[in-house]
Order: sequence, then C-alpha cells, then structure tokens
Amino acid sequence: MLYKKGLKILAKIILILGGARSGKSTFAEKIAKKLGGEQVSYIATAEALDQEMQERIELHQSQRSKKWDTIEEPKEVSKVIKRVENSRTILIDCLTLFISNLLLEKENLKNENNLEIKNKLEDEIINEVKEIIDIARKKHMNLIIVSNEVGQGLVPSYELGRLFRDISGRANQMMAQKVDKVYLTIAGFALDLNELNKNNQADILKDLGEG
Repeated sequence: MLYKKGLKILAKIILILGGARSGKSTFAEKIAKKLGGEQVSYIATAEALDQEMQERIELHQSQRSKKWDTIEEPKEVSKVIKRVENSRTILIDCLTLFISNLLLEKENLKNENNLEIKNKLEDEIINEVKEIIDIARKKHMNLIIVSNEVGQGLVPSYELGRLFRDISGRANQMMAQKVDKVYLTIAGFALDLNELNKNNQADILKDLGEG
C-alpha cells in the first residue's frame, strides 16, 4: 500500500496497448503524471542503434517531464525496478521493444528450427515479464506498461518476426489478466477494455449455452 496523510492508497498496475502512433505513450505519461506527479521513474527500453531511433528517443525525451528520473535499460528491467527507491510510480515504454531486445540477444535463433528451444525461450521471456509485475506488486508501486498491439497487422515474412509477434501477443494476454486496468489507444483516444469486457468470456459462453 501507498500512504498519503494517513490514508491508504491502492497502488495500480496499468497496461496500455496500441498500434504505432496511436497515442499510447502520451496517454501513459498523463497517467504517470496523475499517479506520481514529478516523482516518476521512466524506464526506456529503446536503444539508439541508428539515427532514426536516436531522433525518436530525443522526441520522447523532449515531451516528458524533465524532473522524472529516466533510466535507459533495454534488457534487465526487473533488476532496475528492484533498485528503484526514489519514486513509487514507474513507467515502462515499451514492453515490445524489451521483448525484441531479448530476442535479438539470441543470434543463433535465426537459424534454429528446434521448436522445443523456441518454446523454452518464449517461456523465459514471459516469465521475465511476470517478474516485472510481481516485483511492482511486492513493492506496492504504481506501474504503467506501454505495449504494442502486434496482432492486427501483416504476418511477418521472416521466422524471427513471427516469433516476436507470438511472444508479444502472449505477453499482452498474460498481463491483461494480471494488471488492474487495461486501455487500448486508437487515434489518440483511449478505450477502457475492462469496462468493455464486463460481460467476460465465461459469462458469454454461459449465455450461449442457455438457449
């Protein structure tokens, strides 16, 4: 629990999904500001591997509060969260880049056809994502996670891309079940998926069986 003037405040874990340029990062920063004010730790998972990515990073930096603590960490996000002590609100932007970084670390995967090995790698990455949520819960932190909705575009033409899509989709599903709120951003608008899902799958299936 967080405490403020003697009152208990429930820490929140929030997942924000969206496609490219959907407004997900902007919305996430507004939530972080609302929950944490100027005491926010911003974990950036992007790496400036080329000029275009460097420009994107600089744009994001210019748009957020200069008082926030920015931590650039492409892979060891859970370790960073364990070390954070100066704020109770953490924003991770973004989860899919984090997954991509972990995948690209496995260079031999590009020529690997062993399904068992790939399934093991997928489980390892999913467990790493779970660890991020579990640590935030244990430390009673507000945690906002930005992630791309990757399942509505073209099927990647190369194997590593398809594996990335599958792991990202599975990670998003897992998080949606564990977090407190899930939002989907489209053209700058945010949809509350929890509100839309009041009739959950179990209820829908039950209704279908009562005809």
